[in-house]
Amino acid sequence: MLLVIDVGNTNITLGVFDGEALKGTFRMTTRQNRTSDEYGILMCNMLEYRGIPKDAVKDAIISSVVPDVMHSLASGVIKYFNTYPIHVGPGCKTGIRITSVNPKEIGADRIVDAVAAYELYGGPVLVLDFGTATTYDLITEDGCFAAGITSPGIEISAKALWQDAAKLPKIAIEKPESILAKETISSMQAGLVYGYIGQVEYIIRKVKEESGIENLKVVATGGLGKIIADETEMIDVYDTQLTLNGLRIIFEKTKKSRG
Repeated sequence: MLLVIDVGNTNITLGVFDGEALKGTFRMTTRQNRTSDEYGILMCNMLEYRGIPKDAVKDAIISSVVPDVMHSLASGVIKYFNTYPIHVGPGCKTGIRITSVNPKEIGADRIVDAVAAYELYGGPVLVLDFGTATTYDLITEDGCFAAGITSPGIEISAKALWQDAAKLPKIAIEKPESILAKETISSMQAGLVYGYIGQVEYIIRKVKEESGIENLKVVATGGLGKIIADETEMIDVYDTQLTLNGLRIIFEKTKKSRG
């Protein structure tokens, strides 16, 4: 089995694949002060709880946007699963060409999502990831990572409201019954959710307009993305497992290239 690990700014998401079949997914908070033993034991316990023996894991791959956790996390994988993980980065085979001014600035998570969307849904494709930040990445028909847009995530926007406005309360991020709010909480929810839908739709339209690609497929993933995807016809696919499948695909391509 293959252990895939996606280290984000807020959470670490893990998945276990048996071939192309995803056998289980797990999450833990991203903290920078765990030891390799803590990571190893946590991961083993999570797998065992789902009935997946740790000895069944023969390979691993890690994508990370948080460098400070990598040493302990990778050491935990090596120590407890007896395998050296592949790190998404230079040397990995992705099937995607990056043509930006500085390719090294493109986060590993964005490359992973781009690979999955292109392989699973074809190009041209616009990949949206609703994470701590919301990212929009354009992949052309021939597999070129052509452009990327980054905006504050919906949760960051929500926190700015209740942290910077003294009289506004902390709220659940969900769509209210109507945009015509009559009290504080639903008015905040309306502004956040409908405002974010507006942002998403405008950016998608501008990408299509400036790229000249009208037949662009739009694929979304990540956290609170379903709230947005359910409310707009401009998102074609919402795939909760896009990143995990991208890691699996990169692992298979890299392993094949290394013989």
